[in-house]
Amino acid sequence: MRGVLREFRSFERPIQLLQINQAGINLGFYMLMPYLAQHLSAGAGLAVWAIGLVLGLRNMSQQGMFLIGGTLADRLGYKPMIMLGCALRTVGFALFGLTTALPLLIVAAVVTGLAGALFNPAARAYLACEAGERKVEAFAVFNVFYQGGILLGPLVGIALLKSGFTAVCLSAAAIFAVLTVLQGLWLPARRGSAGKEQPVLRDWRQAFGDRAFVSFAAAMIASYALSYQMYLTLPLEVQRLGGDETGVMALYAISAVLGIAGQVRLTDWCALRWSRGQAISRGLALMGVAFVPPAATAALALPPVWAIVPVVVCTLLLTLGTLIAFPFEMATIADMAGDRLIGTYYGLYNLLSGVGILAGNLLSGALVDVARSSGLAGLPWVLLAAAGLASAAAVGRLDRRGRLAPAGRAVST
Repeated sequence: MRGVLREFRSFERPIQLLQINQAGINLGFYMLMPYLAQHLSAGAGLAVWAIGLVLGLRNMSQQGMFLIGGTLADRLGYKPMIMLGCALRTVGFALFGLTTALPLLIVAAVVTGLAGALFNPAARAYLACEAGERKVEAFAVFNVFYQGGILLGPLVGIALLKSGFTAVCLSAAAIFAVLTVLQGLWLPARRGSAGKEQPVLRDWRQAFGDRAFVSFAAAMIASYALSYQMYLTLPLEVQRLGGDETGVMALYAISAVLGIAGQVRLTDWCALRWSRGQAISRGLALMGVAFVPPAATAALALPPVWAIVPVVVCTLLLTLGTLIAFPFEMATIADMAGDRLIGTYYGLYNLLSGVGILAGNLLSGALVDVARSSGLAGLPWVLLAAAGLASAAAVGRLDRRGRLAPAGRAVST
């Protein structure tokens, strides 16, 4: 942790505040969201279809609005969008705790999702602009704080649940309210060079028409589908092996602790040896390799104490691959955007990533069903491994062709 603190202190106050802000955002979010479905069922008495509607609308309103949120950040400034997003999440989380009426819960879900679509692209664009040539190092520390919030959030939420779900919601809302005030007081106003000299649709055409960027985003889609298996196939595998929620939480804790302890050192090690494209490609390859252990042992009748080992190894390798790729990935997006449409590029990238998560969840879920009915227990893991390796190959090819160079410096072939 000394290395993390030293790196953190080396940045100017705006970057430090953005990193603390992300820890607070994840702390508040993960205090509440892991327990929301249970509350909607037992506390609000909603039918399963209604719970699915509320959760689905939250995700859709966030993923579907990322591009708009990024564009607003470019045109109106990063700080207003970060503050507005945190303020809206204050309202949304408070509503979750104060009502059990389905129409108001739907409002809370939509407001909460919209909030994320506003502050996520803006915060990343602000961090990239402020960090300058130190983007990779800034995003490495950013991810440490990100993982710290994920680790602490569920633990704080469990403690507060003893006082009732309303206490959890209002506490999470209070965190976002404090973040809004802190940003208003301490975060300087920043914006990219995008103005109102051309219509928004022209900005969007520029982003969608950037073939190198769209190719990179498409190649990275699989990485988000793979990362999300921490919340889908791996928990299902733990349950299949006879584990419970404690086992699932242990996987999340392993991932978060590894990120907190190893992100900065791992990023420094990679930066000394590889180019950005090489780091991203090799991180993706490791994410694919992560699914080889459960694929190799799926058909074996291992004792329970050993059967969980491939899942733990998968979690470790998947996390390491993500830690390798993430800082270089975020820096590459900003450099490809230039200094004008960083928020728009992040917004489009997040939108495409959301499509990847949705498609990956549907496909991997279907594969699990097929595997259970056909006896091909290793099928989902094999295809997930193949997806990661194919993604790594695609990014490597873009890098070799010079397609990941900063805007204006692409290498022609």
